[in-house]
Amino acid sequence: MNDPAGRERMLALGVRNIPLLVRGKDYVFGQSLHDVAKFVGVAAVEEQKLAPAVLMRKWRTVLAAGQRYMRQFPAERLDERLIEGRDQSIRGMGYHVFRIGDAFLATVVNGIEDWVAVSIEPPPPQVRSGADIAGYGDAVIQRLAQWWEAHLDKTCVAPVKTFTGAQPLWDFLERQTWHSAQHVRQLAAVLERFGIQPDGRLSADDLAGLPLPAALWE
Repeated sequence: MNDPAGRERMLALGVRNIPLLVRGKDYVFGQSLHDVAKFVGVAAVEEQKLAPAVLMRKWRTVLAAGQRYMRQFPAERLDERLIEGRDQSIRGMGYHVFRIGDAFLATVVNGIEDWVAVSIEPPPPQVRSGADIAGYGDAVIQRLAQWWEAHLDKTCVAPVKTFTGAQPLWDFLERQTWHSAQHVRQLAAVLERFGIQPDGRLSADDLAGLPLPAALWE
């Protein structure tokens, strides 16, 4: 985003997803701190992760907040950009929050490795209003709950294969939980910019233990 030649350099490597760390013609995806540590030649960091059951509970809390926020946005503002410099509408971001859940299930249930491609699909024509997006969120939350109930290995240590390679399901679950949480925080900030108090702000306890970026728009 900050280097006009960055996209061309990325595509020349045959890659189309970020974050990406590049050294010459070698690269590693920035999805895993362990992979990054190995790439740069430093000792792997020790990570303290929330238990999978806790992550699932927090994810549902985050998604419920996203539903509340989307219902608050004035219909006439949903096609505005989230922020200047980012070619994404409020509608698109609201849908993306829940699409992340569908992308997670596409990978762990259906074996689709490129979860990013699934997660960035735009809202279909019939999903127009904030209430429509919140309704879509209901379906995603229900599917996630059904998956978790049926999933026998609650430790989530078995590997799942994504476009970045195999990783523990636990790591993938953690990433998608904080991924949704970061975007829900952003939606709350946009509501505030419009002079609207977010309905039921996510608390520090709701987000505790999630490895969220320090900055809101990272």
